[in-house]
Amino acid sequence: MTDLQSTKPTALQCLQRLLAQPFLRSPRTLLGLWTLLALVAGLTKMSPARHNNFLIFRGVFDHLTQQLSLYAEYPQEYFDHNHYGPFFSLVIAPFAVVPDVLGLLLWLVALSLGLYCGVRYLPLAEGKQAFVYWFCAHELLTALQMQQFNIAIAAILVGSFAAIERRQEWLAALLIVVGTFVKLYGIVGLALFFFVQRKPRFILWLVLWSVVCLVSPMLLSSPDYVLGQYQEWAARLATKNGENLFSLMQNVSLLGMVRKVTGIASYSDLWLILPGLVVFGLPYLRIGQYRHLAFRYGILSSALLFLVLFSTGSESSTYIIPFVGIVLWYTTAPWQRGRWEQLLMLLVFVFSSLSPSDLFPRALRTELIQPYALKALFPTIIWLQLSWELCTRDYSAAPEGKKA
Repeated sequence: MTDLQSTKPTALQCLQRLLAQPFLRSPRTLLGLWTLLALVAGLTKMSPARHNNFLIFRGVFDHLTQQLSLYAEYPQEYFDHNHYGPFFSLVIAPFAVVPDVLGLLLWLVALSLGLYCGVRYLPLAEGKQAFVYWFCAHELLTALQMQQFNIAIAAILVGSFAAIERRQEWLAALLIVVGTFVKLYGIVGLALFFFVQRKPRFILWLVLWSVVCLVSPMLLSSPDYVLGQYQEWAARLATKNGENLFSLMQNVSLLGMVRKVTGIASYSDLWLILPGLVVFGLPYLRIGQYRHLAFRYGILSSALLFLVLFSTGSESSTYIIPFVGIVLWYTTAPWQRGRWEQLLMLLVFVFSSLSPSDLFPRALRTELIQPYALKALFPTIIWLQLSWELCTRDYSAAPEGKKA
């Protein structure tokens, strides 16, 4: 009896076996699922009050063409402020020139399919890709309902990794620069710099695309106006950082969890950020591991997690970014994951993905998870374990040149 119990599959293993069914792992099925999630999210946000974020985004294009401040308040159009860079006016332009509801639906479908294509582009076995799509589906829906650019940031970082693996420096540089000029988060893509084969070419592409992204909004306005908006953007982000510290819906991160649990406002986040940067950077000393695809996936996973865990701007909907990293951490290691890792995957799904939804007990969410930013707890544990693995484990078991 003991032997039978010890070999009984876990819930996560049962899920993996279920997803091995041809229909559930078919790219067409998964493409349909992620398109449907975007449409469902859009159809539930039809009224202007329910898609305020998209109204802010449309306003970026309208205000830039009128040379109005991109960061002022416009209470007659929407509430809150824009926090994206001037280049975002060109990104949102195709969705701002069509009727509001159509623009919203197209925007959400573009976000969802952008991340779908990013994952599909990875050198990752089809079954593992399917696991990414299914495990992240609920988190994707949460992000889609907020209409934000976080889904695109995940796509940009994953896509830049895939482009670097394919030696497409121009594409990797383009994605990183666009992400940086829109939300700054894209700059984390430079964490992959050491894996670029042709570094001088990559640097030249970074410079070229940076010039393009800086200058192109000027074609719809003027140089003085755009440069002034970059100054306003910096000031707005600095103000936002201060507002986020104890915000219920912001600073859903390791930084926020520590601050909200302690209730202390006087210390600087640098006391956590600097040690975090050291932990994040230590694996780069293992140069001999660079040649292993699994190690490079580990660095990508760490970057996707670090980006959100150490940002005061993290929200619940931002977690589509680390969730992709979490699944890649679990699936791409060249060793067998054990019961502890399976338990972590279950806990992160329940307490990080389901906690903002009606599937989670409301009292537990409002009295514990949200006030103390505990959505970040299990992603933090996973990031710490991943960091330890990157510093100590041998990733050579994965055959070189093969999909992980």
